[in-house]
Amino acid sequence: MTDLAAPAAGAALGDELSRLMRAMHALKAQGQGTEARERAAHVLLFPLTRSGPLRQGALAELVHADPSTVSRHVTLLVDRGLVRRVADEQDGRASKLVVTPAGEQALEALREERNGHLATVTADWSPAELAAFTAQLHRFVQDLTAHLGAAAGGTANDSEKDR
Repeated sequence: MTDLAAPAAGAALGDELSRLMRAMHALKAQGQGTEARERAAHVLLFPLTRSGPLRQGALAELVHADPSTVSRHVTLLVDRGLVRRVADEQDGRASKLVVTPAGEQALEALREERNGHLATVTADWSPAELAAFTAQLHRFVQDLTAHLGAAAGGTANDSEKDR
């Protein structure tokens, strides 16, 4: 790509990402009230399952979310029996969050729902198109995550943890 084409491509990417975020927001908003709040909390099960037990602050940092929001979501997850707090073996005064078997079942239901939506949306894509898109999206998310880590003055974690 020439240097002259880069700004236009960047603008087009920005436009498409804005459209994607609006579509994702609309998809999330299909649930109402308590269901929408619970869905937002349930999303924390993905990184907790991938990373293993985490302190609440580390979870907030990992998902790039406000600690108070994560605190509300964690409270809901604990109240629903999807996550439990266990003593941190490094510091008994602190606790870590662990996904329960019920949380693993809820996570699997979320994963199946998500995969069903994606299968419907990409039903007419060829396997090669889907593989190419997935590879490029993986690269983009990895680079974006690395940039977020660098911008925050730290090191970025593997983007796998955010799924």
